Amino acid sequence: MFVSFFPKPKLFFISAAVWTIFAVLFWFFFARDFGVHIGLPNPPDGTPPIIGVQVFWSAPFIWFYIYYAIMVGIFAAVWWRISPTRWFAWSVLGTALIVFLTYYSVQVGVAINNWYGPFYDLVQAAVGKTRPVTASEFYVGIGQFLGIALVYVVIRAFMSFFISHYVFRWRNAMNDFYVSHWATLRTVEGASQRIQDDTMRFSTTLEDLGGSLIESVMTLIAFFPILLGYSKYVTQIPVFGTIPYPLVLTAILWAVFGTSLIALIGIKLPGLEFRNQRVEAAYRKELVIGENDPARAQPMTLAELFSGVRTNYFRLYFHYVYFNIGRYLYLQTDNIFAYIVLIPTLVAGTITLGLLQQITNAMDQMRGSFQYLINSWPTIVRMLSIYKRLRAFEAVIEGKPLEPINLEPVNS
Repeated sequence: MFVSFFPKPKLFFISAAVWTIFAVLFWFFFARDFGVHIGLPNPPDGTPPIIGVQVFWSAPFIWFYIYYAIMVGIFAAVWWRISPTRWFAWSVLGTALIVFLTYYSVQVGVAINNWYGPFYDLVQAAVGKTRPVTASEFYVGIGQFLGIALVYVVIRAFMSFFISHYVFRWRNAMNDFYVSHWATLRTVEGASQRIQDDTMRFSTTLEDLGGSLIESVMTLIAFFPILLGYSKYVTQIPVFGTIPYPLVLTAILWAVFGTSLIALIGIKLPGLEFRNQRVEAAYRKELVIGENDPARAQPMTLAELFSGVRTNYFRLYFHYVYFNIGRYLYLQTDNIFAYIVLIPTLVAGTITLGLLQQITNAMDQMRGSFQYLINSWPTIVRMLSIYKRLRAFEAVIEGKPLEPINLEPVNS
């Protein structure tokens, strides 16, 4: 799955993680202010954020684009020297482009969060009649939002288009790799399905799962300092009273609780999904062989194989009942979690409507990034089952023993 597409996968991913951490730390502690030397300075501390689409071509953003290109160029040049593979442009540079586009879409969310403050304060002023408000002020505010939204639409559309091509290239690489070992793999149970169907489902599932993971990490990086800054407006929270950085700590604790809960109640699902693919593959294989061999796919055989399909599905349905109850209860409570945390602050009347919208949106973004496993668990389960099937496939190529789950009877 990975050797076919990435150069020396284990070393590549380790080096990518280390280089990413270095690049992020170097940016925050040193490089962020280097732009002043090329005429791209950061605004002074305390300067209000730029509201509107022009923020994306402001000096700090342009300097970050240059910095990102430099760091990616260094990393790619080193790996091109180490392992110039066939899919290098897609696996290395393509991944870097996806990360950048994800960062850009997250920054759109930050820009909208900055827009919330003045716009909803304007709404509060108009409704509360605390000052004269003109229609033109609302038109300007709505125009600012539409400009940001237009950037988001364009970026997301291009990002979706590129990722679709990216994951198909990955599927192409896996297909070529497995087909080159067909003489060895042809005797494996469901070999044709694993090459055609599993590689297709791996790539499409990865499109959803990988993209949301990168976006969650980027959202966390972008909104963590924002929520940290908003914590100065919140002095108390329910139950805990006065604690340092209450918004950040409560968001983390709530997300850790939910993630632990979902991981615990969903622990059986990956194995059940894997067994489900096995029984479906066995049933499908018998039907396919029966198309050309009248001695196969007899009613008794098909009834026995379909019995295995039915048993596994019913078992899967049962385990999904309590999993979905726990998951949906948590997610419904999560919808009002920010307001529960802010009750003492709302009662004290120490924040405006605009600031309330900014805080709740930032908390939603932060919790959402921490709740990646909660929101993606069903997809992760499917990915793990596909991964197990393809790893069993590759074990035959490598001459390694199969995992016990691959040796279980199909109708067990």
